[in-house]
Amino acid sequence: MAEKSREKPIEMDDDNFFMSLAFLTSDRSKDPVTQVGACVVKDGILISTGYNGMPWGCSDDILPWDGTAKNEEENKRPYVCHAEFNAFVNRGDKDLSGCTLYTGLFPCKDCAKLIVQTGITTVVYMSDKHKEKKKYIIARDILEKANVEVREFVPTYSKLTLKSSATQNPFTASQK
Repeated sequence: MAEKSREKPIEMDDDNFFMSLAFLTSDRSKDPVTQVGACVVKDGILISTGYNGMPWGCSDDILPWDGTAKNEEENKRPYVCHAEFNAFVNRGDKDLSGCTLYTGLFPCKDCAKLIVQTGITTVVYMSDKHKEKKKYIIARDILEKANVEVREFVPTYSKLTLKSSATQNPFTASQK
């Protein structure tokens, strides 16, 4: 006898699902101030994920995160690889042309250039808290000039809860 389908699978659209995944990925960041996660998707299929952090092989403990260093070379910020950058690196040999990037924070100008160069056609972001800063104004201009669709994510779920991994379905969602 064939098994019946599950009674309550997660039923959410791609934007809610993949932005949730970007935020789950952001929890891997060791940055005590801003955790950013990103995921790259094509036709509803996950291609890769990334979060902000130090380059591979560089210890997270050798430079301060908090900006208290006397000069830029002694502060971690200029060394950190952004979530978008890491998602692109983590893609392996997969082509990103026509993909959608989901990211918790609007990309900076350097990530915007990478977005255009990789062929990503859509950027979905949650927060644009730095929109007045020059590198984010330039980022918008780069994406606009390259005809990359940019849209703010508006969640339709008020809560996504992860349960114990011992359960068969560790996720529950609450509709707004």
